[in-house]
Amino acid sequence: MSVVRTQSESRKARQAHRLVRRPTGFDPPSVILLLCLLTTSTLVGPVSPANAATSYGVRAVAVAASKEGAPYAPGATGPNQFDCSGLTLYSFQRAGRQLPRTAEQQYEHTSRIPRNERALGDLVFFPRGSTVEHVGIYAGHNKIWHAPHPGARVRLERIWSRNVRYGRAS
Repeated sequence: MSVVRTQSESRKARQAHRLVRRPTGFDPPSVILLLCLLTTSTLVGPVSPANAATSYGVRAVAVAASKEGAPYAPGATGPNQFDCSGLTLYSFQRAGRQLPRTAEQQYEHTSRIPRNERALGDLVFFPRGSTVEHVGIYAGHNKIWHAPHPGARVRLERIWSRNVRYGRAS
């Protein structure tokens, strides 16, 4: 009986060893890094230097996302209520960049970029006539974080117009 048990235990040990054996030439950190890179490029698409997200832009997106559900209030700049430019001002301030107060002033303060070079954290401006009426923070996949209008709350929303301009804070 003890011989059978030993053979059985021995067979289980060999099976377990086969499960944890790694292919030669690959170490776990390299495989994890490779998977992260492949996943990122699949989700975001190829990234060239022209449309690489800035570190402060990525942080601004995270700050804006953390304010999801905060109510809109005219002239509010946070931390619990926002208007559209107040949310961008607050988010970039927390990310280490200064922006002027209004959407129009923020537009004048940013570098213009074409749609195909937009990246996480770029500002999306909605013009009306000769002025800029609304602003949000680009979050990828044609969506922005913004404080839409009175009675609404900070939210992630698909860009609803093709009449937009893009700017990058410097």
